[in-house]
Amino acid sequence: MLRVTKLTDYASVVMTVLATRPDEVLSATELAEAAGLEPPTVSKLLKPLAQAGLVEGLRGVRGGYRLTRPATEISLIEIVEAMEGPLAITECSQGESQCGIAGQCGVRSNWRLINDVVADALRGVTLAQMLHPLPLADRRRIDVSIVS
Repeated sequence: MLRVTKLTDYASVVMTVLATRPDEVLSATELAEAAGLEPPTVSKLLKPLAQAGLVEGLRGVRGGYRLTRPATEISLIEIVEAMEGPLAITECSQGESQCGIAGQCGVRSNWRLINDVVADALRGVTLAQMLHPLPLADRRRIDVSIVS
């Protein structure tokens, strides 16, 4: 099964908490409480999110974390890649593949196309959109056509 890690899932939850309170600076403990997560887990998430430039940490008595940009300007792929690294569904869908059969592989180009489609889908969803679950009637399928 293809899925993101729990930490990436939790990172999206923490980011949505910050997005709902854009004018506040929240401590890791406050974030953990609002997200329903353990404080050590949230602290672990904040480091890669800060390194990716998605959140900033402020020191001092009222220190804590906040988003570096509005939620409308942060795409889901940024959160995924902050936690997981560059998106690569398969070894060969990376730019610099370490796969031993990449030179003669007949499916590599298709995996790269699929990787690009998934990346584009994640780029097309903002953190702001994650704040509002879609009603069932408004959910849509991503229609992908492979042109030969």
